[in-house]
Formats: sequence, structure tokens, C-alpha cells
Amino acid sequence: MSQLAFLSFFAGFVLLAATLPATADQEYPTFEVHFSNGIVSPSVIEVPANSRFKLELRNEGSTPIEFESTALRKEKVLAPGASSFIVFHPLDPGNYAFFDDFHLDMPPARIVAR
Repeated sequence: MSQLAFLSFFAGFVLLAATLPATADQEYPTFEVHFSNGIVSPSVIEVPANSRFKLELRNEGSTPIEFESTALRKEKVLAPGASSFIVFHPLDPGNYAFFDDFHLDMPPARIVAR
């Protein structure tokens, strides 16, 4: 590949990358969810309807957890002591259940979009 072709390709790539949304760096309303051996806290999370938001997940227990919501089509596994996040698309007003799929004996929690 000639140097001119490479520079053209590189410039195009940089322009494309600059126009893509940076979802991880954008500021969204953020809500923390703590998991500890099957207990989810808080059990009800109120979020703004019709806007994106982020859940920060923290596993403070001694066993793995799996955040799971069939209604929202989201899941994430966390090892003991691990943390991560999920960014959600805007939700219609309503209630959305989620649970720890590795601790099904515990009651589900819910996200309430208002």
C-alpha cells in the first residue's frame, strides 16, 4: 500500500471514529446496585423514563452473581468482589423485574421507570 493510500485510509478512520457515539464516556444518570450472596440492594430502583441511564453493579458477596432481566434482555455475570456497569436504552414508563440468576431462591428486584 502506498503511503498516500495509507494516509487517506487513516484519515478516514479517524474521522469515522470521531463521529461514533462514546457511550461509555457519556454522562448518564447512574444508579448503584449491590449484590451480596443473593441479596439485591436496593430492591427497587427508580430511573427516569424515556432517557438512557447506567446501573453500576457491585458484587460484595463471596459467590458469583448474574444480573438478569428477561424483560430488558440484559444479563451480566460478576465474580465475587467484581464490579461492572450496564447502560440502558430509554425505557417506557413501567416496572421491569431483574434478579440474580445464580440465587433464584431470593425475591426479584425491580426497576421503575417514571
